[in-house]
Amino acid sequence: MTRTQDETPVAASRVGSTVAATATAKTQTRGNSLHSGRTDVVDHGAPLGPGTGAPRGIDFGDRTYAVRFGRFSNLHRHRAVIVCGAIVVAILALGVVSLGYGTLALSPGEVLTALFDADASRAHRLVVFEWRLPRFLFAVLAGLALGASGAIFQSITRNPLGSPDIIGFSTGSYTGASIVMLWIGSTSYYAIGAGALLGGAAVAVVVYLLAYRKGLRPFRLIIVGIGASAMLASVNSLMMMRVSQEEAMLAAVWGSGSLSALGYAQLLPATLIFAALIVGCGFLGRPLAALEVGDDAALSLGVHANRTRAFSTLVGVALTALVTAAAGPIAFISLAAPQIARRLTNGASLQLLPSALVGALLLVAADLVAQMVDLPVGVLTVCVGGIYLAWLLVHEQVTKKGRQ
Repeated sequence: MTRTQDETPVAASRVGSTVAATATAKTQTRGNSLHSGRTDVVDHGAPLGPGTGAPRGIDFGDRTYAVRFGRFSNLHRHRAVIVCGAIVVAILALGVVSLGYGTLALSPGEVLTALFDADASRAHRLVVFEWRLPRFLFAVLAGLALGASGAIFQSITRNPLGSPDIIGFSTGSYTGASIVMLWIGSTSYYAIGAGALLGGAAVAVVVYLLAYRKGLRPFRLIIVGIGASAMLASVNSLMMMRVSQEEAMLAAVWGSGSLSALGYAQLLPATLIFAALIVGCGFLGRPLAALEVGDDAALSLGVHANRTRAFSTLVGVALTALVTAAAGPIAFISLAAPQIARRLTNGASLQLLPSALVGALLLVAADLVAQMVDLPVGVLTVCVGGIYLAWLLVHEQVTKKGRQ
């Protein structure tokens, strides 16, 4: 059937009216949702049918959830939401197993009864609440902190090797905490935490100054950080040789990274500090995503690159120092978690929440295995992390050759 010339303007007019009405409705809906928290579902992957102006069957991406609270809004992809939910379920399942493992073995049913039934056996509730629950909760907290810290530094450096334990920031925190314990002679959690934070921040400043040459290049930052980490490792060994055998043993046990001696005394202040840092992470999601595509592109989106890097480094070092102060250095969680989360969510950029949850899952699983083989969790993560690092280097080299 041939369309006449008189019918064409009429059809175009109808399409234009429909588009205008749709745009007006979306604007009104968005304006109303800005004043009340709500969640909108935007299905970017749904095929378009007749009369929509596009052929049917085109995939425009994953379904997205738009969450708005007042003047703030954020988009969450459907796959990322599902992955995060599955990770939370896995963490809880591992937690039940971990709470039941030990000299007094408890079945999952007995663990759940001890947790939720006030009339359960007093011995079971004592074992679960006083002995094992603080360790599990701190494993979750430390994993969240390490995963988020790794995502921050890998976004800043735009390199999967740019984690705090590779570029020297974790080693700086370890050095600062060692100075407090070995030279000052304090074993207070707050003193060690302050030393770890100051040590990590000092190393971050030095690495940035040495790597800055008319701009900050991620590759130069990683190279300088690796050199700083090697130098600080020698300083740590020298300090261990200059103190008594008892002090050296104490520092060595702490330096292996263990969650066994942690209780509510360390958990409660660490939770409060972590909550404050999470608020800071909430302001980093969009700036870090813009920073991954380059400084010029970030600037065009209204993101100040150097200011974002400085604030992100401060938050990332604080997250690392939070874990180091209580449990000692736990390596390679911050290296592996962001990359695993990126592959699970199939995202184009690193995301803080999935990375943090994967970090918590990895550390809870590693701590459970460490209890079974009677090793500090830091020793286990170093062994597994070394294998992962070798695989990552080979994978990056193969990918680089494939692009060429």
